[in-house]
Amino acid sequence: MTGRIIKGIAGFYYVAVEGSGIYECKAKGLFRLLGIKPLVGDIVDIEITHEADREANIVKIHDRTNELYRPAAANIDQMILVTALAEPDPNLRVTDRFLIQMKRQGIKVVLIFNKLDLADAKEAEEFRKIYTDAGYDTLLVSARDPACIEAVKERLSGKTSAFTGPSGVGKSTIVNAIAPDACMATGEISRKLHKGRHTTRHTELFVVSEGTYICDTPGFTSFIPEDMEKEDLRFCFDEFLPYEGKCRFNGCVHENEPECAVKEAVEEGELSRVRYESYLSFLRELKEREKNRY
Repeated sequence: MTGRIIKGIAGFYYVAVEGSGIYECKAKGLFRLLGIKPLVGDIVDIEITHEADREANIVKIHDRTNELYRPAAANIDQMILVTALAEPDPNLRVTDRFLIQMKRQGIKVVLIFNKLDLADAKEAEEFRKIYTDAGYDTLLVSARDPACIEAVKERLSGKTSAFTGPSGVGKSTIVNAIAPDACMATGEISRKLHKGRHTTRHTELFVVSEGTYICDTPGFTSFIPEDMEKEDLRFCFDEFLPYEGKCRFNGCVHENEPECAVKEAVEEGELSRVRYESYLSFLRELKEREKNRY
């Protein structure tokens, strides 16, 4: 039987098999020997060990399309980054750091700016424009507006989406509005062996509809990957790419070089100055990291 891991707790993996329900599984020792750990989102083959108790072993992990480290999850089609337009004020530098992470992992990001009802409409549209001009799919929403939730659901259909964002931005309100019956999956797990009620939060997949899953991640991290070199940074800003090769110098990092097409575009208002200032900040950080490395 083939299913998908929707939750992992203390060495047990809960695998949802379409049409059959959830099985509590242990991973074969072979995976440990190979240094492979099953992840939430993995597509796996299982062998039933006790049908009445819904117990099985994971015997195969299918190839992953991608793998996230923070949070630990696999086969994610897109990340839904939720940030607030007010209470708290948006931190675009933190947003840009996260976008760099996802760009490096090749994962699409949908940006949701929440709490539209608390924000100035003109300022909200200005925030949105920064990222739509950078090539990102964006939504301005109020989590308590059913029409806004429907717009979010349209972005999720047929995909596995992971929600993330800083605390206080309304991410959980949006997730609960999309999947109000999500507790049903954890309820089945809880009844199984009195598990599922833990103080530590875990990454978990919820079924929204057939072929549509959401993953409410337990935390939010904002860092520049350790293996990134300063020369790589410009390729994480998609809006810079049309200017690649148009600067005076090959390999221009768009900082102090003369006749830089990116700098000229910023001055002419073709590129966002806010995003460019984020870029310069991260570039200086990478240069300092490189200097300390040697």
